[in-house]
Amino acid sequence: MILCLGTTPAAQRTMIFERLTLDAVNRTKDVRDYASGKSINVARVLHTLGRDAVACGFVGGHRGEFLRHDLDRVGIRYDFVTVAAPTRQCITVIDRAAGTATELVEESSPVDQSGWDALDAKLRAVLPTAKAWVFSGTLAPGASPDFYAKWLPLAHEFAAHAIVDARGEPLKLALRHDRFTVKVNREEFTTALGVMAATDEELARCMVRHVPVGGNLVVTLGAKGALASDRRACWRVAAPPVHAVSAVGSGDAFAAGLAAALHAGAPLPEACRLAAACGAANAVTAYAGHVRSDDVNRLLDQIHVQEL
Repeated sequence: MILCLGTTPAAQRTMIFERLTLDAVNRTKDVRDYASGKSINVARVLHTLGRDAVACGFVGGHRGEFLRHDLDRVGIRYDFVTVAAPTRQCITVIDRAAGTATELVEESSPVDQSGWDALDAKLRAVLPTAKAWVFSGTLAPGASPDFYAKWLPLAHEFAAHAIVDARGEPLKLALRHDRFTVKVNREEFTTALGVMAATDEELARCMVRHVPVGGNLVVTLGAKGALASDRRACWRVAAPPVHAVSAVGSGDAFAAGLAAALHAGAPLPEACRLAAACGAANAVTAYAGHVRSDDVNRLLDQIHVQEL
């Protein structure tokens, strides 16, 4: 089982317009509501890949109930903590004429200490049963910045493969630990570490210095693919050219593919091939965290990994 932990899930609404005009009334019937947020997106993609995944985190209010209902509908397992803070809503606005996808993000409400205590208790019970952990997303207000990092020593104890997809102080604190995989985008990596990397070659050299001992570091580059290192070597992952509808959730789909492959024992370069295929497959749909198996398999054949 792969545990997908994130403390800020969302009720997602995607609205698709043939043409969007700012400062005007825009009408569409092409609207879809679904459960989302980074950890749920990861769990949804893993479910599509046929992996046993469980989404974990906080939900609250009527939107929290909607998340449960939507996940039940498609058969995705979850183990949420119910809190007073209402689940947030995010809206993706797609303009077909311009080929753009704009994300409107509601920030998460604070979670009180009783909620964090309940989540801690749940994780102490659930983590030992999971063979892979994916910790992703911004922490809800009220969290200690070491919330992800504090669990990492247990991953080695339980022989679990941990992946952290975070930013800022939670990322920096996680990087003090060994034997886990970091998955971040270029901006998250350079900002958290305060480094300058004008070229991919400079970024690769910087990455090698910050790979967790006994672990991996993967930096996604959007349509340019990704760079990956296990400290001994560094690889360039070339993403296939696709007609992107919306890249919202593609980073989460990448993390899901990475987790699925590493969990199955694949070496890092091969795991990045599946990860990149999932990220690209998400981009050709309108919905965050949604991939089609046929797209993943088709794109997988087009992805090349080269050692630098």
